[in-house]
Amino acid sequence: MALTSEDIAAIVDGDRDRKLFDGGGLYLLARPNGARYWRLKYRFAGKEKVLALGVYPQISLDAARDAAAAARAQLAAGVDPSGARAGRRQPEAAAVAVPLPSSPLPNTLHKVAPMKPIHKSSKLLNVCYDIRGPVLDRAKQMEDEGQRIIKLNIGNPAPFGFLAPEEIMQDMARHLPQASGYTDSKGLFAARKAIMHYTQEKLIPAVGVEDIYIGNGVSELIVMSMQALLDAGDEVLLPAPDYPLWTAAVTLSGGNAVHYMCDEQQNWYPDIDDIRRKITPNTRAMVIINPNNPTGAVYPDEVLRELVAVAREHGLILFADEIYDKVLFDGVTHTSIASMAPDLFVVTMNGLSKNYRSAGFRAGWMVVSGDKSMAKDYIEGLNMLASMRLCANAPGQHAIQTALGGYQSIDDLVAPTGRLARQRDLAWRMLNDMPGVSCVKPQGALYMFPKLDRKMYPVEDDQQLILELLNEQRVLLVQGTGFNWHEPDHFRVVFLPNTDDLEEAMGRIGRFLDGYRSRHAIAV
Repeated sequence: MALTSEDIAAIVDGDRDRKLFDGGGLYLLARPNGARYWRLKYRFAGKEKVLALGVYPQISLDAARDAAAAARAQLAAGVDPSGARAGRRQPEAAAVAVPLPSSPLPNTLHKVAPMKPIHKSSKLLNVCYDIRGPVLDRAKQMEDEGQRIIKLNIGNPAPFGFLAPEEIMQDMARHLPQASGYTDSKGLFAARKAIMHYTQEKLIPAVGVEDIYIGNGVSELIVMSMQALLDAGDEVLLPAPDYPLWTAAVTLSGGNAVHYMCDEQQNWYPDIDDIRRKITPNTRAMVIINPNNPTGAVYPDEVLRELVAVAREHGLILFADEIYDKVLFDGVTHTSIASMAPDLFVVTMNGLSKNYRSAGFRAGWMVVSGDKSMAKDYIEGLNMLASMRLCANAPGQHAIQTALGGYQSIDDLVAPTGRLARQRDLAWRMLNDMPGVSCVKPQGALYMFPKLDRKMYPVEDDQQLILELLNEQRVLLVQGTGFNWHEPDHFRVVFLPNTDDLEEAMGRIGRFLDGYRSRHAIAV
């Protein structure tokens, strides 16, 4: 909606900058000190730029619009308005010449090779991480234009009011004076000791302090664990759908990601027969994400025993991503697969990001357990990589002991009347009420992975579908193929927003899908 003089007069100074958009990139920047500046945002040669158009009220709304129109005319003619203005201010700049030295330099110093395009590494050609991809770029652009987006795309608890427990933040602050130097490359002893005690609670056998690596979140440790393991052509079994960082880490490390199916008709549990079919002589390891992102599945003990049996039969390393092991609903319990495999080599990942709503602290850990006798060289590789990055951030490490030993407030949030449980129930019910949409009820984590009936929604490009939803209804999701799902018929929903925003978002999704069916002349 275009600005009016009344809108400008009604501005109340706050404690931060505000942008009031008029359209076409023109906006009024309102400073907390009462200053008002006209700005024009535009793109030239693939780069986003901002042009200053003057100060309000010296430059009126109409005059700012005229100036913006003139700048757009320059853009249409292929002229950068910022460059043109700089040229008018400093006409002498074009005439400045750099004097040559009186005695000629060696010929080699006069030769300048033309700059070639700088391309990304070919190692990244098959790396995909669409959780933060082009749809998110469009959402940021819309927010810059003043539009409010309901974000159901990423499991970041803090923006939705899920803050880290107060005692954790206090303990971090108390230790800041001691956190300015490097720690041991594996992490602070006290933090690793607390993690060791937690592995004992989870019945993971024979874990010592030196078997624990603290990292800048689990993400860093996933990449480190794959880099230390894989050579070209090595294969790693990963679930489909998966958390895409795992696939990206395998690919970036020179390995081949082989996806085994998880069965939607069986609560998204791994298809054991499919796993067996996909094992080859090159298979090195199997990744288990439990509780699962993006499906919310929590694997029962009988499924875990079958996975262990497959790994034992084929001599596979098990990598267990258990970052959501406390985010459990309906009385479901979580078993660490490492507790069932004392004779196998198992690497378990966990951290503070989700259970303790501390994603920004970047405090994760990796535990090696089981039979380590055949993994000494691999462990040496992990030690090398841990030393190369010096250490994880020290303030985040100081949060670990307090978090694991303190009050587990996550239990209140996932209880039947807790906020997370209520939001999960609301989103699940509203999704299943939409024509042609079905969703398995998640038992853990912060997500659900609903399915679209392809007969009612003949989607060919699910990223385009999610982009259309964003543009039409201002709701941000992630398409199912972004999680290495093989068909464009799923999307992931994050149920972190409060019930009012979540209900509004579900309503918008429903209206968008109604419109999609109408555009494709599909009746319910």
